[in-house]
Amino acid sequence: MMFRATVLTLYPEMFPGALGVSLAGRAMERGDWALEAVQIRDFATDKHRTVDDTPAGGGAGMVMRADILAKAIDFASPEGDPRPRILMSPRGKPLTQERVRELAAGPGAVILCGRFEGVDQRVIDARELEEISIGDFILSGGEPAALVLLDAVVRLLPGVMGNEVSGDEESFEGGLLEHPHYTRPQEFEGRAIPEVLTSGNHGKIAKWRRAEAEKLTKERRPDLWAQHKR
Repeated sequence: MMFRATVLTLYPEMFPGALGVSLAGRAMERGDWALEAVQIRDFATDKHRTVDDTPAGGGAGMVMRADILAKAIDFASPEGDPRPRILMSPRGKPLTQERVRELAAGPGAVILCGRFEGVDQRVIDARELEEISIGDFILSGGEPAALVLLDAVVRLLPGVMGNEVSGDEESFEGGLLEHPHYTRPQEFEGRAIPEVLTSGNHGKIAKWRRAEAEKLTKERRPDLWAQHKR
């Protein structure tokens, strides 16, 4: 089963972007996954290809129209398409590694990139869009967030990472941040690699890495630490 991603956007030229190089790009060339960017304006009905209008009730900015977006979504995801429909949104549920793994195990995703002040709530409800956020900050549009989500997912697809085991030891996989890493030279500007890492004692190394991961998580992400200790 190939992972197929369809991105609905006003700026299809932003794709594949960084996804066209490195691991994700090589995997796309091999046919391990596919990406299609669909121009939302193609579904507008007027000569100006208008996709937005003023907000009901007044206020600043513009809102993306439900009727135009519905046509774009129905084109990209017709009846029977098993892929989840996602809206990149700052008010969505935070993206987690658990959700990334779920998406990577599935057939793909249809991702709507919002712009302006937001998206008409009626199309979110009518097309059952899953709202996902990549952090507590505002972007100019959903495209950078979609690239982030897809990068996180694609690297977990079978055969994409050179060392499959490496993904199991990364931040968030075990509920903790990742331990520090070191490599040659043995000494850098007076700082040496911790002795335990060159000892050859794999039991001690594993214990050290676990302790460092716990220490970093407690210091930097007390929210993760609290969940981990439940």
